[in-house]
Amino acid sequence: MHKSSSDSTLGPGGLDLSQAFFRPINNAAPPSPTKRHNKISVIGAGNVGMAIAQTILTQDLTDELVLVDTNSDKLRGEMLDLQHAAAFLPRTKIHASADSSVTAGSDLCIVTAGARQISGESRLNLLQRNLSLFRAIIPPLVRYSPDTTLLIVSNPVDVLTYVAWKLSGFPSNRVIGSGTNLDSSRFRFLIADHLDVNAQDVQAYIVGEHGDSSVALWSSISIGGVPVLSFLENQQIVYEKETLENIHKSVIDSAYEVIKLKGYTSWAIGYSVANLARSFIRNQRKIHPVSVLAKGFYGIDGEVFLSLPAMIGRGGILGVTNVHLNEEETQRLRDSAKTILEVQTQLGI
Repeated sequence: MHKSSSDSTLGPGGLDLSQAFFRPINNAAPPSPTKRHNKISVIGAGNVGMAIAQTILTQDLTDELVLVDTNSDKLRGEMLDLQHAAAFLPRTKIHASADSSVTAGSDLCIVTAGARQISGESRLNLLQRNLSLFRAIIPPLVRYSPDTTLLIVSNPVDVLTYVAWKLSGFPSNRVIGSGTNLDSSRFRFLIADHLDVNAQDVQAYIVGEHGDSSVALWSSISIGGVPVLSFLENQQIVYEKETLENIHKSVIDSAYEVIKLKGYTSWAIGYSVANLARSFIRNQRKIHPVSVLAKGFYGIDGEVFLSLPAMIGRGGILGVTNVHLNEEETQRLRDSAKTILEVQTQLGI
């Protein structure tokens, strides 16, 4: 499939309408070098990929958006559908192609391609079905955009972020997994719902694996700057640990419930990944729980990617937040790392 894009030419002769409609300004200076042209590529035009693309467009995060997928007809249809909404969206150049060369010069490559998760299927069971795809996807992205940052969304995201890191040869700060950014949003929502407050006023993180062995950091949860568990203890308010565990279990089960009900997840992950893209593109230096190389943190020795609260900016991962974990949380995080490492040892990478 040849590259398709929105442009200013019309007709078989390729008349350049931009030159016909607008007269140049006399003695005009060239564009300011401080005005940066941003380019984001989304690899995989399935439900998740298109939710991410649509959210990126509506939030005006990039000057150029590229869609890549092996299904040429669907890909062109998705591109045209977005282009036809141009009158209602910020101005963005949209391209689509099955050829990875269209991604050349991307600032950020978001990889969503992969087999769809089946109802009741563990994320880790998806690994063998997605590993071969990454061997075909990652090297061309690196070849055409050697300075890009990779943002991996495909599941199991922690293991596939490790795979992308190994296949790319990039420094670890330029390979990020979407990790538990969405899990943490679900966590904040459930806590806010229990306490009848705005979720934006809840500071809470899920760390570790994006999956069944994730760890809820109850010890560091705060609402409006007030540490929750410390407040309850100081006020001698009794709470049951089982209640906390049930909230965490609801976070883990929430994706499975959505998949059972509608067949897939899309909108929440679309907003979550667009939120990460915003922090990167606009150098916001914002803290997100994302999958990073965790070796050396909290006693983790192996080369494993799992989610920790990290600062994201134009350089990718700028640092990992030194969040205090109690002994139980630290041990659960190490156990989560072991769960992921056990799978990685079978990869042979």
